[in-house]
Amino acid sequence: MSKALVIGAGVIGLTSGIRLLEEGFEVRIIAASLPPDTTSNVAPAYWYPYRVFPEVRVLKWAEVSYETYTALSRIPESGITTFELLKIFDAPAAEPFWRTVVKSFRRASPGELPEGYVDGFVVQVPRIETPVYINYLVERFKKSGGEIKKLGRELDSLEGITSGDEILVNCTGLGSRKLCEDENLYPIRGQLVRITNPGLTRCLSDETGPLSLSYIVPRNGDCILGGTAQENNWSLDIDPETADEILRKCSILEPHIKDAEVLGHSVGLRPGRTEVRLETGATPDGHAVIHNYGHGGGGFTLSWGCAEEVLDLARGL
Repeated sequence: MSKALVIGAGVIGLTSGIRLLEEGFEVRIIAASLPPDTTSNVAPAYWYPYRVFPEVRVLKWAEVSYETYTALSRIPESGITTFELLKIFDAPAAEPFWRTVVKSFRRASPGELPEGYVDGFVVQVPRIETPVYINYLVERFKKSGGEIKKLGRELDSLEGITSGDEILVNCTGLGSRKLCEDENLYPIRGQLVRITNPGLTRCLSDETGPLSLSYIVPRNGDCILGGTAQENNWSLDIDPETADEILRKCSILEPHIKDAEVLGHSVGLRPGRTEVRLETGATPDGHAVIHNYGHGGGGFTLSWGCAEEVLDLARGL
């Protein structure tokens, strides 16, 4: 039986491990932190390719993930459902490059647009309740025979960590900046506010307009407000002024949230990169490795497609 060692227990590592495991590999995952203590756990996730490149490869990976999430939405314990995403613009906008992937897409009517916005589109996309979904992935991995272990420390090197006959799969996200001496990798800091949900069902997002970056992501038990996309900012501290600004901008976009109760705050660092690194290579001591990191704000959106390519590469090795 072929063996694989996956490093990293976020959505990319877990999904890669599951695809390998369910296709006959013997798989173990090791990570400095395990769920729920990962960036993936706090993400307000829904299917949407955000700050991730290159578009040609992204489109392929995103399509596989879209189809997989559609199937998972029929499994209640997966935490996958669908909702409408309303993207708004203060100038006429071209159709997105991923338009051909989604099943439901239309231009927003003038009555759907907040004041000051002139264009928008409404698209039905998978919504990922991250705490539920990440737990589903962990349990699915374990029930299929996978082993997962917390290291409690960051790895200093990719050398000497496999049993010798394992394929190494590097899904360490920002950790690869040090592990692989990859200066193309950088943090994109995102700060969030979690509030009670006043009955919202549609996701609203301004990515480029006067209130950008703002998004409102309703979930079953709460609502996530964002946000920021601060490049090369490594701080995980909550900035009160940023939190106030998030609440101010989101309240303008959606007045119904003005009286909502603030439940908490969080910060996560997206693993930004000039483009996703998904390729085979070798560790300094000559061991085969598959790199799968640098997914920017599209980790959940690309995870299943990238895991499928990891599987293909592993079979080749």
